[in-house]
Amino acid sequence: MSNQLSFIPLGGIGDVTKNMYLYEYNNQILIVDCGLGFADETMLGVDLLLPDISYLLQSALAKGPKKIVGMLLTHGHEDHIGALPFILPQLPSFPIFASPLTAALANEKLQEFNTPRRVQKISFDSAMGNMIKLGVFKAFFINVTHSILDTAHIFIQTPVGNFYHGSDFKFDDTPSQGKKSDYEKIAQAGKSGILCLLSDCLGAERSGRSASEIGIKNSLVKEIEQCQGKFIVTTYSSHIARLNQIIQASEKVGRRVCFVGRSLIKTKEVASKLGYIKLSSHLEVTLDQIKQYPDHKLTLIVAGSQGQEESAMARIANNEHREVRITERDTVIFSADPIPGNEVLVYELIDTLVKKGARVVYTTLSRDFHVSGHGSQEELGQLISLVRPQFLLPIGGAFRQMAAYRNLAINLGYKKSDILLLEDGQEVIFSQDTVRVGRIISVKNVYVDEISGEEVESFVLRDRQKLSEGGIVIVLCEVDSASGQLTSGADIIIRGFTISNMKQLNIRLLKDIQAVLKGRKGRVTNWVHIRKLIGEVAERRIFKDLRRRPLVFPVVIEA
Repeated sequence: MSNQLSFIPLGGIGDVTKNMYLYEYNNQILIVDCGLGFADETMLGVDLLLPDISYLLQSALAKGPKKIVGMLLTHGHEDHIGALPFILPQLPSFPIFASPLTAALANEKLQEFNTPRRVQKISFDSAMGNMIKLGVFKAFFINVTHSILDTAHIFIQTPVGNFYHGSDFKFDDTPSQGKKSDYEKIAQAGKSGILCLLSDCLGAERSGRSASEIGIKNSLVKEIEQCQGKFIVTTYSSHIARLNQIIQASEKVGRRVCFVGRSLIKTKEVASKLGYIKLSSHLEVTLDQIKQYPDHKLTLIVAGSQGQEESAMARIANNEHREVRITERDTVIFSADPIPGNEVLVYELIDTLVKKGARVVYTTLSRDFHVSGHGSQEELGQLISLVRPQFLLPIGGAFRQMAAYRNLAINLGYKKSDILLLEDGQEVIFSQDTVRVGRIISVKNVYVDEISGEEVESFVLRDRQKLSEGGIVIVLCEVDSASGQLTSGADIIIRGFTISNMKQLNIRLLKDIQAVLKGRKGRVTNWVHIRKLIGEVAERRIFKDLRRRPLVFPVVIEA
C-alpha cells in the first residue's frame, strides 16, 4: 500500500461556499463538511448550488475498493451542512459526527427532507486522547468562536501525518455567548506535530483583529430606546448569540419579542431545546398576537437579511406580509453584512424600506450592529503560531484572500513553496514531510431547485438565460411524412421582443426551410432530425435579419 494521502476539495476553495473536502488514504475516504452555495442573478430559476460529487460516486459506488469511512461537520452554517439532504441519499451509509448544535441543525434539515440519516453528537469536553476512529483516520473536535455557536476545528490523525482542519473561525476573547476558543487544545494539537494547516482565509485582507461581539447588545439597547415604533432586526437565522443579544436588549427596555420567518423560528426551536436560547413565555409573542400590543412595545426578529425575494423581510418591505406593515416610526436594523454576490438584493431591499419612511441602519452607515465571524490577519497568524504546521493551505475564501493569506504566512517566515493555493478539484498528495500537486478532478456547478429538490441541468440554465436576454421564437410547421416537404407555410410566434416587419421574416424563413428540406427524399423516419434542421435554419435567419439570438422552439406537425 502507498504511504501517501490525497486531499481533494470538491468545494470551498476560491469560493466562500459549497465547502466539502476529501481526505483519501489508499482505499478510505474521510469527508469534512457538506455545504451548499447560493445562486446569483445570472442563474435564472436556480435556488442552490451543490458540490459536484461525481468523483465520490465513481469511487464509492463503483465496484472498486474505495470506501467512505465517515463525515465530520465543522459548524451549522448552510455553506457547511446545507447540502446534506441532497447529497447523502446518493451515497452509501457511513457515520457522521458534529458538535451538539451542528448535529441538531443538520438533523432538523434531514428530517424536513425525509432523509433517513442522522448526525451523531460529539462533545467538546472529552480529553484529546478520546478520538473518533473512522477507518485509518482519527479525529478530535476543538471548540473555536465564530458567528454560530458550537463551531469546531478538527484535528485529524492519518498514517501520513496530522492535519489541522481550521475552518471558519475568529478568536473572540469576549464572546457574548459560549466559550472562548480552546487555545490549550489548539496548542496541544500543534505540539503533536501538524503536517498541514487548512485555514479559513476570508479575513486575510484585513489588518488587526476582528471586533468582539460583546458591544453589540449596548448598541441595540441604545437604538431601541430611541425607537418610537416597531423595532425590527434582521440577521442570519443561525446567529444564536446575536438572537440572544436582541432578546436581552428588548427585555431590558420592556419590549415583547416576535420571531418572523420560517428559518428563524426553526433555529429558535432547535436552540431552545439545547438551552442555547432562553426566552421566557411572557416575553415572546407569536405573529398572530402582535396586534394586541402597541408598536413601541414590540421587537420583531425577521428572517431575510440577504434580501431573499420570498423572505419575511422582503414581504414586509413590499407590503405583502399579512401581519406586519412598515411605518415611519419604525426602525429596521440589518445586523448582518451582505454575503458576496447578494449586495444588489440587499441594497434594493434597503431602498424599499427607506422609501416607506422607516429608519434603516445597515453596515455602510454603522458598524455597531454587526461584526465579522471570521478572523483578521492577527488571528490567522495566531492560529499559525499555535499550530506550527509544516505546510499551509488556505480554504473558504476567494483567490485574492488566499493570496493575502500566503503573504501573511511568508511574513511569518514560511517559504512560498510551503503555502498551497488550490482550485476546487485540485488534488494535493502528502507524504511524510513532502507535498506535491496531483490530478485535477473535474468538478462543475450542480444547480438545484430548492422547492422541488430537483437538479437543474446546465442546458436548462442556458435556455433560461436565452429566454431572459433574447426572448423566444416558436416556429410552427406542417411536414408531409411521406415526402418530408412542407405542406403549407411556416407560422412564427414571437415573445419577449417585437419586430416591425413580421411578414417579410415569414417569407424569408419559409424559403429557407423549403430549401433545406428540398434535398430530402422519401418517407420521414427521424422527426428529431427534421425539428433540428428547422430550428437551425430559423436561428440563422433570425440572427441574420434581426441580430438576435432568442430561444428557438420548432414545433413540427406530422401530416
